Amino acid sequence: MSFLRTTACIAIGLGTTLLLAGIVHATDVSMADGTVNFRTPDSWLGIMETQGDPEVRVFQVPDPSLTGKVSLARISVTVKQAADVSSFNQYKAEADAKALSLPGYKVKPVPPGPNSNFYTATENGVQFSYVEHYWFKNGHAIQLRCVRPTETLAGAAWKTAFDKGCDAIAAELK
Repeated sequence: MSFLRTTACIAIGLGTTLLLAGIVHATDVSMADGTVNFRTPDSWLGIMETQGDPEVRVFQVPDPSLTGKVSLARISVTVKQAADVSSFNQYKAEADAKALSLPGYKVKPVPPGPNSNFYTATENGVQFSYVEHYWFKNGHAIQLRCVRPTETLAGAAWKTAFDKGCDAIAAELK
């Protein structure tokens, strides 16, 4: 009887360990023939991927609250070939123009870093916070775009975790 109990305890412990390992594990992402690499938490859902030029990866960051049922928190990385700094600047200017055309566009009172934008805009009647970072590396223009509802019923801890995830990818893409 104790053998069965010990075996069951070991199986439960092993199962719990494997589940916890999956929660903290990250997914490696490689783009542009391996020249752009970053990691995302396994809890993020890959919802779109394109190949070619530009190459795009989009991840949903699940919002467990009711807010998440009507708004899509997401992080995207876009990589486009850019022959030189002039091509990169043109790519960034085109992306800036698209942002300016969003309904309710308003710059956040946070001083942006070089090649970064912080703003809010409205999607389907919901205000979203946008963070965009741009880099020119290895002949590519790279855009990281993090979009989440400005307010969510998931609370401050979820918003903080989302922002940390965005910052972590930015650190890897630099």
